[in-house]
Amino acid sequence: PSPLPAQTELPAPYGPWMEIAHDLPQLIASRRLRSQVHQVPVLSLLALELSQTALHLAHLVLSFITMGYVWQEGEEGAAKVLPRNLAIPFWEVSQALGLPPILSHADFVLANWRRKNPNGPLEIENLDTIISLPGGESLRGFILVTLLVEKAAVPGIKAITRAIGAIPQLDAGTLHRALRELAEAIEDMSQDHVDPAVFYTVIRIFLSGWRDNPTMPDGLIYEGVSEEPMAFSGGSAAQSTILHAFDELLGIRHSPESAAFLHRMREYMPPPHRAFVEAIRRAPSLRQQVLSSSDSQLCEAFNQCVSALTDFRSSHITIVTKYITIAAAKAKAGRAELGDRAGPPVGKPPSALEAKGTGGSHIFSFLKSVRDTTREGMLSS
Repeated sequence: PSPLPAQTELPAPYGPWMEIAHDLPQLIASRRLRSQVHQVPVLSLLALELSQTALHLAHLVLSFITMGYVWQEGEEGAAKVLPRNLAIPFWEVSQALGLPPILSHADFVLANWRRKNPNGPLEIENLDTIISLPGGESLRGFILVTLLVEKAAVPGIKAITRAIGAIPQLDAGTLHRALRELAEAIEDMSQDHVDPAVFYTVIRIFLSGWRDNPTMPDGLIYEGVSEEPMAFSGGSAAQSTILHAFDELLGIRHSPESAAFLHRMREYMPPPHRAFVEAIRRAPSLRQQVLSSSDSQLCEAFNQCVSALTDFRSSHITIVTKYITIAAAKAKAGRAELGDRAGPPVGKPPSALEAKGTGGSHIFSFLKSVRDTTREGMLSS
C-alpha cells in the first residue's frame, strides 16, 4: 500500500516550489537556499485540492525544502523558525493528507521515485528520485534501495490479507501457503549498501527532526501556523508500514519503551497505511489460531516467518553499525573520506545524534530490543 507517484511536476502556479526543489543540493551547498525561500510568495493551495497525487507531491517537495532550510548551516546553525511562505502551505498540505509537516518515510522513499523509461521495469537501473538533497549517488542509492525493500515486501503484504481471511475459516491450507509466502517475502527484503561516510556526514542531518533532538530542544516555530514551537520526529525506517504489519500479524510484543516509540511512528504514516496496520491488530489472532491447531507444519511455517523477521532485524543492526557507529568514529577522528560524488559536506558531521536514530530513538538499545523480542515470538511446537 504505497502512494504511487503518477506525476513528477506540480501545476504551473507552484513553479517557484519546483524550481527550488530541483536545485536543492546546489542551493544548500552554496548556502543560498534560505534566501531563495524568502523570495517565494505564499501560494494558495486551491490548484492542488483536486488531486491526491498532487498533494503527495507537494508534501514531498515542501518537506525536502523544509529540511534543507532548517539544516542548511549544519547543526549549529539550525533555523528555529520556518518562514510563513513555507510553513503555511506545508501545514495545509499536511492537514489535507493527515501527515505531519516534516519529511517522513512516506515522502523520502514511497513518493520519491520515477521510472527513467516509463515502460521499463521497477529496477534500480531504471529508477531515479524526483527530489534530491546533498549526498549525490549515495543519497540516490539509499532512497532507491529502501524503495526496493518496500517493493520486495509487496507479496508479504498480500500474504497477510490472505492469512487473515483464512483464520475465521480455519483454512489450514491457505494459512500455510500464506505464511510460506510471507517468510519468502521477508527473506527477499535484503538490503544493499551506501557509502557510510557520505550517509553519516552529509545525508543524515537532513533526515533529522526537531523532537528528541538536543540541537533543537524546543522544536520549530511554523510561522503563521502557531506561535509556539512544534516538535516532530525525523524520517525513520520505523515509519515504514511493512514491519508494523508483520509484527501485528505475528503477534510480536515489544518492550513498553520500544512499543511506545513504534506506536508514535505510526502517526507519520499515510492514514490508509495506519488503518491497514490497525485492521491487522484488530483481526483474529493468527498466533492463537496456530497454537490451538496443534498443526506442526503450520507452527513451522509461522516460526519461519518469525525467524526471517529476526534475521532481517539483525542485518539492519549490522547496517546501522556500519553507517553510524563506525562512521561516527571516523568522523570524530577527522578521517571521514568523502568521495567527490558526495558534494561538499554541510558544516561538521552531526554530533547531537551520535547515538540516536534520525527518528530520535536511542538507536542500538532500540534495535536490539526489537530484534530480541521478535526472536521471542517463536512458538514451541
